[in-house]
Amino acid sequence: MTVADPVETSLPPSRVAWRDATVVEARAETPSARRIVLDIPGWPGNDAGQHLDVRLTAPDGYQASRSYSIASSGPSTRVELAVDKLPDGEVSPFLVDALEVGDTIETHGPLGGYFVWKPSADPRPVQLIAGGSGVVPLLAMARAHAADADPTPFRLLYAVRTPDDVFYRAELTELTAHPGFELDFVYSRTAPTGSAVPPGRITKAALEGFVVPASQQPRLFLCGSTGFVEQVAGWLQELGHAAADIRTERFGGS
Repeated sequence: MTVADPVETSLPPSRVAWRDATVVEARAETPSARRIVLDIPGWPGNDAGQHLDVRLTAPDGYQASRSYSIASSGPSTRVELAVDKLPDGEVSPFLVDALEVGDTIETHGPLGGYFVWKPSADPRPVQLIAGGSGVVPLLAMARAHAADADPTPFRLLYAVRTPDDVFYRAELTELTAHPGFELDFVYSRTAPTGSAVPPGRITKAALEGFVVPASQQPRLFLCGSTGFVEQVAGWLQELGHAAADIRTERFGGS
């Protein structure tokens, strides 16, 4: 689940109606996550970084809804999610283990106007920082950046447990071929063979070496678990980055 921080921008009611979505693709993304593509008639399109709500209704009428970041952006009615399963979650286990192509679920969105990247005249570089499945909205930004051939320098720091837990590895690697996009990984448990960085949790010193220096006044987008986001956001400010330049989104149980 993702929650915009600190607030969402209000959207017209027509843009946030509940809509039936049909699953058109569902496949494994990591051992615990699944990539899901939905077709949502009436979907008005979304910006890179927005999210939606998914609502499930049980046969007895019980309903559960959770928010998920969107990996896609633009005017299409096709919407892509990448959902990581939490064993104690109410929604993610169904989406990862049981949802099939052709099934219909309810969706609500697009939502969020704060944690969004759009091409602009701002020449400052953009630093993306992801923890685990927090890479999903940042992938949408990197995709939009490449599709628009935007000249803004982009850099992504992806902190993840093991190589098997990386979301969208092949596509992220392909994005490095686009001018201005850089990709760095930090593995907390197991690093790939030949990695120049040994496994271990990210530290303030390591963070300083991976991110665009504060002297360049980058715009920063940070997404991950609450603990990860709070720790890294604090370090960024200690390293001289202005709080106003740091946009955060965090996820919890789903």
